[in-house]
Amino acid sequence: MATSSTSAATPAGDTILVIGAGGQLGLELTQELRRLYGASHVVAADVRAPQDAETAQAGPFELLDVLDKSRLADVMRRYRPTQVYHLAALLSATAEQNPKLGWQLNMDGLFHVLDASVDLGVRQVYWPSSIAVFGPDTPRQHTPQLTTMNPNTVYGISKLAGEQWGEWYFRKHGLDVRSLRYPGLIGYKSLPGGGTTDYAVDIYHKAVAGENFECFLQEDTYLPMMYMPDALKATLDLMHAPAANITVRSSYNLGAMSFSPAEITASIRRHYPDFQVTYQPDHRQQIADSWPASIDDRQARQDWNWQPEFTLDTMTDDMLLHLKETVVLK
Repeated sequence: MATSSTSAATPAGDTILVIGAGGQLGLELTQELRRLYGASHVVAADVRAPQDAETAQAGPFELLDVLDKSRLADVMRRYRPTQVYHLAALLSATAEQNPKLGWQLNMDGLFHVLDASVDLGVRQVYWPSSIAVFGPDTPRQHTPQLTTMNPNTVYGISKLAGEQWGEWYFRKHGLDVRSLRYPGLIGYKSLPGGGTTDYAVDIYHKAVAGENFECFLQEDTYLPMMYMPDALKATLDLMHAPAANITVRSSYNLGAMSFSPAEITASIRRHYPDFQVTYQPDHRQQIADSWPASIDDRQARQDWNWQPEFTLDTMTDDMLLHLKETVVLK
């Protein structure tokens, strides 16, 4: 797997806390951080206990609901992390079904982490944003770093507000908050988690299982996407970059590839020629239509040398290889 090209730079004795370590991004990011810095230096925290014994025994774990402010403070006081990766959130499609919970988790959780980090002297906080911060009036092609932003989903509204709060805590408290606007993330180690772009994860699972796939987006819907190894690389490269290089304190645009359901289907059919896909657009189509089709990420490339490694076909080859191995192991 291609991961961060930056070698581990955490000083001896530092501790990293990953909140939301059981999610799609959190699972793989925790594994990579432990590989780089050593398991004992990376504390995984999630609202649910790890599902398998290997993950549970891989390093320190804390059961944590980020909305429980006193519990969060207790965990942070005990471990004294110098870096916090706050990944816990309700994703786009799920948050639309539970709007008040989506706002509460996405915003109050962020405030709890930022306040505790200021109080306890945390050196760096990483918080992920999303292409959901853009809206129907945003230019859809090569969406700029600075542009019209009027999100029309609970998830997007909370992410845009979170970007501004991260920048405010940097200005007012000197807290080194860093963030990326992720496109849709695709990985083989976890199942879809309630996002609008999650069709691009599920479709690979269906292909390997020999099942047909019903897509909830139209076949010509283009969205920015990224393979998980590139997402991990971008996250760690950003966190390892010198503070002087970071010119964006809201959240960086991040791009890799853009494709439609029809194009990912064609890529999969290079391996599974008989794979069948039908299209039944649902409420998520409206969300997708309000998001960018491609991203202008020149600022990230300029500030900390961001460069993706995977294309659609190389991602497909790697995804199917690993998913077939999983099926064989089962």
